Parts: sequence; C-alpha cells; structure tokens
Amino acid sequence: MKVALINPPWSFAGSIYFGCREPHLPLELGYAQALLTAHGHEVLLLDGHLCGQTVDQLASDVAAFGPDIAVITTAPTYLFWRCAQPELTLPAALATALRAAVPQLVAIGPHGSTTPRAVLQKLPVDLVLMGEAEELILALAEAGGCPPERSVAFRADDEIVGKGGPHAGRFTDLAPLAWPDGWIQRHRHHHHRFERAPDGPGAEVEASRGCPYHCSFCAKLDFRDRYRRRELDLLLPEIDRLIGQGARYLYFIDEIFLPQRPLLEALAPRPIEFGIQTRIDLWKPELLELLGAAGCVSIEAGVESITEAGRAALDKNCRMSTEDLAERLIQAKRQVPFVQANLIQSAADEADELVVWRDRLRAEGVWANDPVPLFAYPGSPDYRQRFGPPDDRAWERAQAHYLEAFAAFSDIQDEQPLPLEVLEAGLAASADSRR
Repeated sequence: MKVALINPPWSFAGSIYFGCREPHLPLELGYAQALLTAHGHEVLLLDGHLCGQTVDQLASDVAAFGPDIAVITTAPTYLFWRCAQPELTLPAALATALRAAVPQLVAIGPHGSTTPRAVLQKLPVDLVLMGEAEELILALAEAGGCPPERSVAFRADDEIVGKGGPHAGRFTDLAPLAWPDGWIQRHRHHHHRFERAPDGPGAEVEASRGCPYHCSFCAKLDFRDRYRRRELDLLLPEIDRLIGQGARYLYFIDEIFLPQRPLLEALAPRPIEFGIQTRIDLWKPELLELLGAAGCVSIEAGVESITEAGRAALDKNCRMSTEDLAERLIQAKRQVPFVQANLIQSAADEADELVVWRDRLRAEGVWANDPVPLFAYPGSPDYRQRFGPPDDRAWERAQAHYLEAFAAFSDIQDEQPLPLEVLEAGLAASADSRR
C-alpha cells in the first residue's frame, strides 16, 4: 500500500504548550516509515515543521503521491507526547485539507490515546490509533486498511466505537532510523542546550522508552509507560549515521535516561555531545563522571519540590533528602556543563525557602527554574485524582482549571494562554462538513 506520514507545520500562538517550539525529528513517523518500507509498502514522509511547508503545500504533496492511507500526528514528536498542546487546531486544518484526496485518514498521538472520542469529534479522520503508533500503522497497512483488532477507535453507524486500550510496542528491536541528509542539515536546533551556541546540526534519538516511576503529574498512562531499553546494536548505527551526516549534538528523548554503563562507554569515543532528562537521585558520583566523559553537556533533572512532603505528594518515590539532591546536582555540574533542576509549584514549598535553595544551587552553577504551574494532563494520575476518568471534555476541563487556578504561568509562555474553545473555534463545524 501507499502510506503518507505527515507532521503538521506547528504553531502555538495562545497555547499553554510547555514543550520546545523548535522543530524536532518526528521519531514516531520515522519508525513507522522503517517498518512499512521493510514490509514492502511505499511511504511518503513529510514534516511541515522542520521543512517549512504550509498546510496547503503538504496537502499538494500528499495528493500528488496518491496514498491509500495518510497518518497525521496530533503532537510534535514523541519527545512532547507527555506535555502536548491541548488544542488540535493544526491537525484539524491538515486533516481537512487532505480529506478529499485521501481514502483513509488516520490520527495518532497523545490526544487520541487518552480521549479518542474527542479526536474523532474534532478531526475529519476515519481512525484514531491509540498508544504507541509505529506497529499499529504497519498492522493497518498490512491489513489493507482494515482497522486493527485493538487500540483503535472509529465511527460505525453514526456511533464511535473503541476497541481495546492503548498499544505498547516492543520498541527494543526497532531498526536504526535513516533521515534524509537535507533534514539533518536543516535541524540546527540543539534541544535543551544552554552552555554555548550550536555549532552544527542537532538530532533526537531514543535509547529507552517508558519509565518505572509513576509521578502524579506525568501524562504517560496511555502511552510510553512500561520501561524498555533499545538494543545497542540497533541504536549505535543510528547514532553513527547521524554523526556521519554532520550532527554535533543529540538529545535523548527518553522519559527517563537511566544510568546505563554500556551505552555511556559506547558514546565516550564517539565525536558527539548530548543532552538528557533524568532523575538525579538515580546517579552515583562515579556514573556521573562517566556521563560527563561520554559527552553529556546538558542534564534536565526532575526535582519538582524542595521538600520531602512536596515530592511525596507528587508520588516521586524519591529516597534522597533535599540536601542530598542538592549535593548530587552540584556533583553533576562538576562533570556536565549545564545542569537544571526542574521545579513545580507546590503548596509544600515556602517561598523564602525556595529562594535560599535556588540561590545556593545557582551559586554552584546549577540552574533551578521558577516553579511552574502544574497542568492536569488528561493522561496523568493528577487529572484522574481531580476529575475522574477523562471524557470527551477532558482537555477543555484541564485548560479551564489551569487558567482559573494560576495568575502566572510558565516562564516560556510569552503570552496569556487562551481558553481551548477559543483556540479550537470552528473545528466541529469544519469536521462535520468534511464527513
């Protein structure tokens, strides 16, 4: 079959979006392309964000390709599925532009994994694939477009039918990705790098998927939950190809970059620098030294609260004291040029104590951000504790709660976030007209 895989040209005006707004490699679509090609299917992979294409240009390229199936992702790359933008404005615009030219339109992403009915109501698509998408896309193509037996939602007789829960892929045996040379040359962004300006292309890779912890704020219940490690003999050729294409910096998109000595030892002799997101309480001093020697130049460490009570309230399951966490962060900074301690607004943290703790870390070169308001993502335990199981209005409810609860927002948000109904105005009418 002919399958088009499309990443929209993302824009986030008025959004609460917490993720980086620069283009990143669409890893989920890359994996799907590799699986489809290996099974004899013809694939067109487009990235409107990275390649600067408009919705109309993407639609024109897809129409010229003439696919049997077109797949649209509702969030920018796997890296940001856990903190996706609530609004579906651009995926809806792209689906509307493609509707007349594509026999079968499919949506993947965190929105449909958690609230598939809402996505089918907002987007003029035929199917929503729930959970990790690459194996589901292959199954759909192999079945000639017939929906998979599970992890799918679709309309039947004017009703929305859902089969099974979100899918979790094997992941460990995914083949090395091969991106076009031109894409890597366009990818000038070095994600979460602050110690110096980029000096060449960057890229994203995935060494593991999922996390063994269950923090209340983390939206991973419906995808990328169970921890798995990718086989090194598949990961390293992907990294070597990126290095050969000129990449100077990698960002590991892993939910949690756990200490893995064989990977660090394999990275050490390679001419590449990289960034990670991790829990600093899992790293011993000798492994931090190896992490720095392997080329790590950026650590984003989830601390969340400076009190044990605050971390317990977030189900962090952290066995270190606040003092020990500070010492470990300072030890990390001796090995890695940039270290950040992520903080979330917590009622357990006193403002004056926060100032003292942050000032101490900053004096040692560790960046501790202003505590950010907590958004109750529908795929998180926090949402379920507040509102119960997500329903068709879950994203609207989470957005309204966020706007009502906080007077100030994340320091990466330069403008006042808008209500979701405002951002998505006109989607329902557009979707109805295209069905």
